[in-house]
Amino acid sequence: MKAYFNYFKLRVITNLQYRAAALAGVSTQLFFGITYIMLYLALYESNTNVNTPMDLQSLITYLWLQQSFFAVIYPFLKDQDLLNMIKNGNLAYELIRPQSFYLKFYIKMISERLVAAALRCPPIIIISLLLPSPYKLGAPASLENFLLFIISLCLSCLLVSALSMIIHIITLFTVDSRGVISAYSVVAEVFMGGVIPLPFFPNFLLRISSYLPFRFIGDFPYRVYSGSISVIEGRSLLIGSISWLIVAIIVGHLISKLALKKAVIQGG
Repeated sequence: MKAYFNYFKLRVITNLQYRAAALAGVSTQLFFGITYIMLYLALYESNTNVNTPMDLQSLITYLWLQQSFFAVIYPFLKDQDLLNMIKNGNLAYELIRPQSFYLKFYIKMISERLVAAALRCPPIIIISLLLPSPYKLGAPASLENFLLFIISLCLSCLLVSALSMIIHIITLFTVDSRGVISAYSVVAEVFMGGVIPLPFFPNFLLRISSYLPFRFIGDFPYRVYSGSISVIEGRSLLIGSISWLIVAIIVGHLISKLALKKAVIQGG
């Protein structure tokens, strides 16, 4: 376990060097945050007599949290080192190391997300809190809502990393990663509320989303923060998030064992 902790620390130190990328990410997230808020403000102000699934302040808070923690939960993170190893045959070197192949790269994915969030999140949170109404980030609905938000966000990071590991491992069978990763990214982003918040979905899409793990990645943490999801409902959804996390890790570990047994080393 000490070896994995040291590897995690090494990846954190390495990723901290990419400050220019973090600055670009902050600028991008601020731009998209303000743009999305302007679009929804126009929508709400032009339909004053229409019942909306979320009140305006909850929606703005949702959008800012989505941009602030984008690095934690975005589904299309690619571990290019791992993909290159699969293509050029250097994966053979990883198989002879006295470490778990799955756990090593799972830790690497988590560390990259955490470092990116640590560099990007504080500036976005501070700026969004200082903006004038109605653009500013709202406060959590209650202390318990905030605690549920923190727990659910941590589970989101673990879950999205576990799902990404499954997709990366599948490339051991397909070799070419573009198709499977692109398809997964589109489906995940839609059903985690990355394009449109889930409450705005039609009923049939909401039913589909309830059977998928993606709502626990993006939608659940942000809505429980603002109180759009109650504390009682949030507690039950935490169980669902933990269950999906356990399933994703077990499935990923089993697939990695099967894939490595039948892996054909390309190149090398």
